[in-house]
This record gives sequence, C-alpha cells and structure tokens, in this order.
Amino acid sequence: MTQRRYDLDWLRISAFALLILYHCGMFYVSWDWHVKSSRASETIEPLMMLTSPWRLTLLFLISGAATRFMTDKMQTGAFLSSRMRRLWPPLLLGVFLIVPPQSYYEVIEAYSAMGLPLGPVLENFYLKYVTASGGWCDADGCLATPTYNHLWFVAYLILYTLALAALMPLLRRLPFRRLALLISGPGLFLTPWLFLVATRLTLFPIFGETHDFREDWYLHAVYLTVFLFGFGIAKHQPFFDAAVRARWLALVIAAASWVALITYFALAPESPPEWMRMLFRAVREAEAWGAILAAIGFFHRHFAEADGPVRRTLSEAVFPFYIIHQTIIVVAGHHLDDLGLPLAVEAPLLIGVTALGCWVFLEIGQRSGPFRVWFGLSPQPRPAMAAAA
Repeated sequence: MTQRRYDLDWLRISAFALLILYHCGMFYVSWDWHVKSSRASETIEPLMMLTSPWRLTLLFLISGAATRFMTDKMQTGAFLSSRMRRLWPPLLLGVFLIVPPQSYYEVIEAYSAMGLPLGPVLENFYLKYVTASGGWCDADGCLATPTYNHLWFVAYLILYTLALAALMPLLRRLPFRRLALLISGPGLFLTPWLFLVATRLTLFPIFGETHDFREDWYLHAVYLTVFLFGFGIAKHQPFFDAAVRARWLALVIAAASWVALITYFALAPESPPEWMRMLFRAVREAEAWGAILAAIGFFHRHFAEADGPVRRTLSEAVFPFYIIHQTIIVVAGHHLDDLGLPLAVEAPLLIGVTALGCWVFLEIGQRSGPFRVWFGLSPQPRPAMAAAA
C-alpha cells in the first residue's frame, strides 16, 4: 500500500477533535488541571473516561503509521531533517508564546485560592516565566517554567522520531512477516492488550504519568512502542482487514470495560485490595485497545476512500488547532467563570469560543508566509513547485 491513507487522516482528525473536547471537559471535572470552574464536579467524569485510557495512545499509533509513509519516500537523513523543521518551531512558539498565558492564569487561581495578594506575584510575569525565577508555589508544589504543558505530545514525538531514525537500520532487517503472526487471530487483541497490561501493572506504579520527558518512563515505554507498532503495521493490509472484521467485537469489549470501570470507581472502597486494583487496571487496558481496534476497523471500513476538500482542510488544520486550543480554553474558561452563566450556556460557549479561536489561529498561520511552520503548517511551496502542482 503506497497511496495516501484517508482513513488514517480521518482517524487523526477525529482523535484530535476528541482531545480538544476532553480538555474543555477538564475545566469542569474534579481532576487537577491548570484552571478550574468554580462549579467543577464529578458529573461528567464517566463520560471523560470513555476516551481517557486510549486517545493519546491512538494518536501515537497514527503518528507512527504516518511516519512510515514519509520514510518510504526519502532517505533517513532527509526525513529526519524534514521532521525536525516541522516539529521544533511549533514547540518553541508554544513554550515561549502560547503556553505562558496558561501559566499566568494557573498562578492567578492558585494564589487567589490561598488568599494571597496577586500584585507581587504577577509583576514581571513573563520575565520570571522565561528565566525560571517565578517561585510560584502552593501546597501541591512549585510551577516549573518555561514549560510545554499540552505540547508535551510534540516534544515526545520529536524524541520518538530521533529514536526511530537511530533504529531504522535495525527495523529494516526485522522479519515483519514473522512478527505479524503475533497479531494474527486472537493475537490481534491479546498481544497489544497483554503488553498494555504488563506496562500498567509494572511501570505505572513506579513512575506514574508525569509528562516530564526526563522521568516519564511508563509513558515512554507505552508510547514509543505504540509509535513503532504504528510504523510497522502502516502498510500491513492484513492487520487492517482483521480490524475491520473484529470492529464490532472490539467495540463491545471497549464498552463493557468502560461500564465496568465507572462501576468500579463508583462502588469500590477508598482503599481497594491490591488484587482488585490490578484487575481493573487490566480492564482499563481492555477498554483502551478495544476502542483503538474498533476505531481502526470502522474508519478503514468507511473512510478508506473518503477524500475531499473537507478532509484536506481539516488535515491541515488539526495541528494548528492542537497548538492553540488549550490556551484558549484556559483563558476563556477563567473569564467565563466570572460571569456566572448557567452551565448549559457556559459550556457550549466555551467550546464555541475554542473552535473560533482555533480557526482564527489557523487563518493567521495561513497568511504568515515563511512563518507558516511556526503555526504547525507545511512550508509555503515555492512558486515553481506550486505551479507544477
């Protein structure tokens, strides 16, 4: 398979859309986040758990698959240079311009909750942010800056791209046809699920999930492996055919696992026995791989040839949307909360403002000429190349 995979494009678009909605939801749940609604509660947390176990794992799998198509078109050095030119500028823009407002409002809410004056804390905020001299601390610790916040995904993608380039000579020698036996038959579900369970039971209790690339060994083990898995199966048609056949069963497994999880969190004692904790970690990974497998199967079944202007527009838009969306949510959420609107009005308004802000950021990026790559867009084609296209 050498043609563009439209089903993977649509899957990537959908996964990023779910992620943006998830971050809107983070404003309203009781889980820790940068800013919180004054009416945050546990109400929508079961809904959030529909995607929390798997959405980012799916994105790294898709990224690995997309990388396979790129590496087959160019030499390793050219590929690596191309990817670094596309990933580093948005990350740097994010760290020094996009993310600082998130930290600003996070500090405001933390210090307001402690009843401390904001004037001295916010004075020369940006200078303190970039020089790591803020000293912004509360009972949960100190805010380290400069930081990448939600753009950790881009930082990890850079690391995994470098790892892939180093491993490329070895990967090209691997017996993929023999390795494919591991994901044939029942192994289509069992092999990835057992891997996810093994890492969840062994590495997660030790390292947790930090999104600090220096110590995030549990997530590195999962995401790098999934990234390489996506690279390996990108052109392995039997995998996609099997996913199509298994899509309904995988969806049932994911749905049943989700119901079991939300029941467990609702009814389990505050300190459940270790065997129960381990059992439901395995259930969580059943939801994760079941949902991923079902999504791959349904999208390959229905969107493999679904091309058109909407796909092309959204394929270009998702990365700029990802870069800017969380800052919009944080800023808009903080100020909307002060208005005291009914939640039935405020929440859709927050989603709408986020969508509008994303489109504005995209429009600015499309008109930025040689700076397009800083907005997550492809470089502007040279006139001769554009005419040829």
